Amino acid sequence: MNIYDVSKKAGVSIATVSRVLNGNTNVSEKTKQRVLDVMDELGYTPNVFARGLGLNTMKTIGIMCTDSSDVYLANAVYYLEQELRIQGYDCILCCTGTNHENKKKYTELLLSKRVDGIIFVGSKFLDEEPSCNAYIIDAAKTIPVMLVNCYLKGNNIYCTQCDDETAVYSVTDSLIKSGHTNIVYLYTSTSQSGQNKLAGYKKALELNHLPLKKEFMQLCNKDILRAKEYLTGLFADNISFDAVVTSDDSLAVGALKFAYEHHIPVPQDLSIVGYNNSILARCTEPELTSIDSKVEALCTTTVNTLMGVFNGSDVPSRTHITADLIKRNTTLF
Repeated sequence: MNIYDVSKKAGVSIATVSRVLNGNTNVSEKTKQRVLDVMDELGYTPNVFARGLGLNTMKTIGIMCTDSSDVYLANAVYYLEQELRIQGYDCILCCTGTNHENKKKYTELLLSKRVDGIIFVGSKFLDEEPSCNAYIIDAAKTIPVMLVNCYLKGNNIYCTQCDDETAVYSVTDSLIKSGHTNIVYLYTSTSQSGQNKLAGYKKALELNHLPLKKEFMQLCNKDILRAKEYLTGLFADNISFDAVVTSDDSLAVGALKFAYEHHIPVPQDLSIVGYNNSILARCTEPELTSIDSKVEALCTTTVNTLMGVFNGSDVPSRTHITADLIKRNTTLF
């Protein structure tokens, strides 16, 4: 028996049940009594760590990420931990890898630790097969679940996303309008976020009536040398290109290394755009133009939304953050 069952039986939202549990006065006495009656009828009692009703809370949030060595994910974990500390919460971090069973196991581990909520960082926690996402939906029946930069519809699930599709579309469209016609797109994954970015690239070409070329779209993982080698292969096959857009700064670094090795002037003869505006973008020469996916804003918004859920406030189940293009020295526009 869980909070979802109570809300369904009482005919109120999970937020309303949360307000009752927290003693929030913004609930009518009639509604409060109905919720309490349903709790009594169903035999639902918040665990001893739950908030509200005069009980204590563990004041602990679980954070899940697939790879803590990844620059983007490491930054996200840092910002989440800092913001949660400001709110008076401790964290338990689980680095799961991409194996589905490990993701499920660590979710169950956090639930057994009686955390107050779980934050999943990155879209690699989602699978195209709906049944593989059941562990997330099940977790949300007990505690709030927050998703950073991915979307899954479900009760008690709250998502904060960067508009990746629009970001990649906009920069690709700008390259086309500045005269580039042969644009390579290198990407790191086929996750939900990765698919959104790829969709933005395709949309820009289609709306500008440029052909989609299979050889201009390549999965490279987050491998600098793989990106360099792929572009070297195109160059060796006399396949010309005048711009490279990437889904991560690491691949843009690989493109710069390719250009340096083949004495190709950047940005005069080759424009290069990275993604995430990481420290890598400022470590190269020339410095990389990169899309700022606003990881800090994503994490701050996620924590604020979670605090709103705890307080019984009405919060959106989905929030979009708009990316910025940070122009440096690898593009002319």
